[in-house]
Amino acid sequence: MSSDNPSLLVVVASTRPGRVGIHVGRWIQEAAETHGGFDVRFADLAELALPFMDEPRHPRLRQYEHQHTKDWSAIVDAADAFVFVTPEYNHGYNAALKNALDFLHAEWADKPVGLVSYGGIAAGTRAVQQLKPVLAALRMLPAVEAVNIPFVAKLVQDGALRPTAETTAAATDMLDELARLTGKLRPAREAELELSH
Repeated sequence: MSSDNPSLLVVVASTRPGRVGIHVGRWIQEAAETHGGFDVRFADLAELALPFMDEPRHPRLRQYEHQHTKDWSAIVDAADAFVFVTPEYNHGYNAALKNALDFLHAEWADKPVGLVSYGGIAAGTRAVQQLKPVLAALRMLPAVEAVNIPFVAKLVQDGALRPTAETTAAATDMLDELARLTGKLRPAREAELELSH
């Protein structure tokens, strides 16, 4: 991979012990690395262990007091694109993901995001529909192509996700679209940054 490749951050949202999400996250990380269009990084919200939002100032000011916020800001700021791997809890996405999003503001803006959801028969799609207005408020651009994995527990074998052919094809389509969107948004962001200095 070229060092000129955009940086893609895969974010695993589930923090629950025994979660399936870590296997889904590792699978999409591997798929993104195989794709070859990105410098792929990985963030596990369970490992990051962000507390509930504890910054006294609004995130748009970027006047962070806590080291965990500064570290998270640096990770997100360095990314050109994201893949969020989200479970569905009670027809919605989980609190850990909302909290991680709310900690920051400008770091998310004008960057594309791919959505990988999983669950039972609904494949996490209701979580994705709840998430999209939040992403819009942060000025993120969700890829139309997404990966929705139904009956995910049946696909986890020996500690790894064994995707169907349809799931693998959906991942390729989503990564292709993320690469296309990143190619358009990254130069615009860089030009705007130059103008502001």
